[in-house]
Amino acid sequence: PKTIDNDIPYVDQSFGFQTAFGEATRSIRAAHVEAKASPNGVGLVRLMGRHSGFIACYAALAEPDANYVLIPEVPFALDGPGGLLDHLLERVRLRGHAVIVVAEGAGQDLCGDGRDARDASGNVKLDDIGLFLKDRIARHFATAGQDISLKYIDPSYNIRSVAANPYDSVYCLRLAQNAVHAALAGRTECVVGRWHGRFVHIPMPLAVSHRNEVAPDGDLWLAVLEATGQPRVFGTEVR
Repeated sequence: PKTIDNDIPYVDQSFGFQTAFGEATRSIRAAHVEAKASPNGVGLVRLMGRHSGFIACYAALAEPDANYVLIPEVPFALDGPGGLLDHLLERVRLRGHAVIVVAEGAGQDLCGDGRDARDASGNVKLDDIGLFLKDRIARHFATAGQDISLKYIDPSYNIRSVAANPYDSVYCLRLAQNAVHAALAGRTECVVGRWHGRFVHIPMPLAVSHRNEVAPDGDLWLAVLEATGQPRVFGTEVR
C-alpha cells in the first residue's frame, strides 16, 4: 500500500508517517509566526489526509500553536451560531490571531460538488478544502466588517519530497529486510508491517479491508481538543 497517512489497518504506523507529521510542524510554526506578526492574523495550513486525520492531529500536538484542527472523521458546521466561522471571528477579536490546521479530506460535504471524478491512481478527486476555507473566511470577516490578514500554507509537496527522518530510515530498512525474509520463506500476497511492536505478514485482503481512522471519541482526538481548546462540535447541527 502506498500511503503516509497512517491509515493501513493492522500496522502500528505507516512508513513515512513520522517524517510527514514532523515536517508538517514547520508549516504550523510558520503559520503561527505569520499570524502573530499581523493584526488580526489568521494562519491556515492544509495538510495531507484524504480519509484519516492522523497527520493533522500529530502535527498539531507536536507543534501546539494550532487553535483549530479539522479532520475528515469529525464533521463541522461553518455557518450559524456556534459554527467555525463565528467561533474564529470571536477568537480573532479577543486574541488577535488564530491558526487553523485542516486535513485535505475534511469538510468535503461543505465544498464538494457531488462529482465522482478520479485521478490516475483511481482515487476520488477531492475538492480543495484549503482554498474553500480561505475564501469563506475572508468573506465572513468582510461581511462582519472585521479586518483580517490571512496567510494560506499548503506544504504538500514539501512534505512528500523531504528526506526520511532517522526513525523512518531505520523502519524502512527493517521492513525491506523482513520483506526479503518473507519472500525467501515462500510467503506471497502479504504486506510486511509492524503490529504491536513485532514485524508480521498481513494478508493483503486483510490489509485493505478497511482504513485506520481517528476515533472521534478516542484518546487521540481528546488530546487534540485539549491542546487546541476548540469546541467538540462546531454548530448546533453539523451537516
